[in-house]
Amino acid sequence: MKLFKLHSFIRYIAVGAAMLPSDVFAQKTLKEAYKTYFPIGVAVAPRSLLGPESELIKAQFSSITPENAMKMGPIHPEPNRYDWRDADAIVAFGQANNMLVRGHTLCWHSQAPRWFFTDAQGQQVSREELLARLKQHITDVVSRYKGKIYAWDVVNEAVPDTGNSIYRSSKFYQIIGEEYIEKAFEYAHAADPDAKLFYNDYNTESAAKREKIYQLLKKLKAKKIPVHGVGLQGHWSIYEPTRQELEKSIEDFASLGLAVQITELDVSVYPKEHERRKKNELDKAIYTDEMMQKQSAHYQMLFDTFRKYKSTVTGVTFWNVSDRSSWLDNFPVQGRKDFPLLFDQHYKPKQAFEGVVNF
Repeated sequence: MKLFKLHSFIRYIAVGAAMLPSDVFAQKTLKEAYKTYFPIGVAVAPRSLLGPESELIKAQFSSITPENAMKMGPIHPEPNRYDWRDADAIVAFGQANNMLVRGHTLCWHSQAPRWFFTDAQGQQVSREELLARLKQHITDVVSRYKGKIYAWDVVNEAVPDTGNSIYRSSKFYQIIGEEYIEKAFEYAHAADPDAKLFYNDYNTESAAKREKIYQLLKKLKAKKIPVHGVGLQGHWSIYEPTRQELEKSIEDFASLGLAVQITELDVSVYPKEHERRKKNELDKAIYTDEMMQKQSAHYQMLFDTFRKYKSTVTGVTFWNVSDRSSWLDNFPVQGRKDFPLLFDQHYKPKQAFEGVVNF
């Protein structure tokens, strides 16, 4: 914890120990504007918990999600070792500031540690062994935060974008089969019967992928698997989705008796791409007046839609705090700056913020 505090203090100095702009506090906040609708959350890292970023979080948001600290690799790097430090710090921050905490994520192929799938000789483990490891991991993590985390993204991105299969050909699927998804939800429910359990994915407004996710969830519900909701990641852009596409997704999943949460919201100012690629001469990091206007209008449309479905939409979480630092600064184009959030690089509310809170 001492190292964490030192790191945070160094970062605080590095950003100039700047005071937050007064207009962050002088007008209606996100959490005030939506207190009768749904919690407004934000994804955080340990560095977010001290300094001006932490003040912005406390002022504007009613919920937090660990951006990376609870993913399988970071929290369980070796077979017999967990690293709880960052996750513990984030949960403690949420509790100290009377904020809800969402857990992210219990089972995800992309950041599962390599050891999870191999034995001591480096050979692929059996189906039974992988299920035992998955059960132990989920039970240990969920049990540690029982009563402190109200909702979990249990399985993340299990559906492919292309092809005819409902299931992504991940190591979990290759070794266990589709049952790994059911078991993950059952293990999480057994560890904390009161937690709300979500399936989480991106590109949920694509008609083909939406239908696959719908069929997956319909099958889980038919088997009475304890899945309570679906997370629409909301990694969108100023060009997508349309209101009709978003409403179709919300209505389809609600028809299964599921809650819907927007779990990873940001609105890129560039056309959306889902695959990493190299930077080229056309990749300019710019935020023009036209981009600002389009982003503002798009955020307004999104939140108009969320409010329309307030009986179904039970939470909205932004993925990162401000344009000072976003994962989109490096994806899909390494090193290209993006401007996807409601607060600028100086923590000042952008035009898009006004349309979200004033309705």
